[in-house]
Amino acid sequence: MSPLGYIVSEKEALMAWILLTISGGLEVVWASALKASDGFSKPFYSVIVAIAAFASFWLLAYAMKSLPLGTTYPVWVGIGAVGTFIVGVTMFGETASPLRLASVALIVIGIAGLKLAEG
Repeated sequence: MSPLGYIVSEKEALMAWILLTISGGLEVVWASALKASDGFSKPFYSVIVAIAAFASFWLLAYAMKSLPLGTTYPVWVGIGAVGTFIVGVTMFGETASPLRLASVALIVIGIAGLKLAEG
């Protein structure tokens, strides 16, 4: 059942989870492009930020039609946080200290817990 009280089929729920995952991936794209835009001083990356952010929010809103807010938004943020951490380490030379890695692992555990609790 959706948060608005109507029945959501398994197919609709699966589609919502797929779109939520894509939306989280697009959050990684726009956040990474935001860093690369150097304060919006590089037009190419600035355009990527705008397009990816719009698409990410649109897909997030669509997923929220079928999934609970208390699951959807934290999962979206978690995908974005973990993804941008990975991009930061691999593409921007940020450190991957044991404490940072453990912290990211906790985010992944939280995302998995929310998905499992959703059923």
